[in-house]
Amino acid sequence: MEKIIMLGTGNGGTLDLYNTCFVIQNGNGKFLVDTGGSIEIIKRLKQVNIDLNDIKHIFISHSHTDHILGLIWMFKKLGRASINGEIETNINIYCNDVVYKSIMEVSKHVLPEKIVKGICNIVDFHILKDEEKIDINGVKYTFFDIQARGTKQFGFECKLNEKRLIFLGDETLNPNLYERVKKSDYVMHEAFCLDSEESIFHAYEKNHSTAKSVSKVMNDLEVKNLILYHTEESHNNRKELYTKEGNENFSGNIYVPDDLEIIEL
Repeated sequence: MEKIIMLGTGNGGTLDLYNTCFVIQNGNGKFLVDTGGSIEIIKRLKQVNIDLNDIKHIFISHSHTDHILGLIWMFKKLGRASINGEIETNINIYCNDVVYKSIMEVSKHVLPEKIVKGICNIVDFHILKDEEKIDINGVKYTFFDIQARGTKQFGFECKLNEKRLIFLGDETLNPNLYERVKKSDYVMHEAFCLDSEESIFHAYEKNHSTAKSVSKVMNDLEVKNLILYHTEESHNNRKELYTKEGNENFSGNIYVPDDLEIIEL
């Protein structure tokens, strides 16, 4: 059974929610998508019974702190394991050229040289091109530039259990990609805040969406299932509120996962 394990669902400013990142798991392995912004990524993997050394495929969508810095903490542990000869197979990291430069530059300045060398011995970087296709754990992924208004950012599409899933990073969907997304089985899209609170959180000026705005677009595109993440955390009943606003504007199924929640496809 293929499933999505949501390690974190918060946006870049959350404290109690971890920053958005998740694992796609099937019988062939685990694929980590983004890493959040702190050492909390190590704890989150342990909480869902995933050994760090079992992660052999990692995708970093873009170079913002809440997506990339968790990888540096992973490097600290993996680099030591490499030095000690505890890792037998290499780790594949998929990212665009801007992300790659950011990873290497940050690592050089914040990690000991021997750790960086240890990482270089076990990590294979795959610098993605727009529309590049890669087989990961038996699933064919097509990585594509989401044409973000901010920093360069990639998403992907794939088929899980014969369902077409599209991950769109953490910016409002560019209209140039509407045809690509149309009639998808599952779409993963950010929802920075509730529409009624846009004036508080200023989602639009940050190139983000509200639960209402994204739900209306996905409804027009005839998407069947919509997974909302990258939210603020001011509400104890966040799931209920975001689901309600989404359902008022979307005729399919709305998922507003909590941290550590599992979505089975």
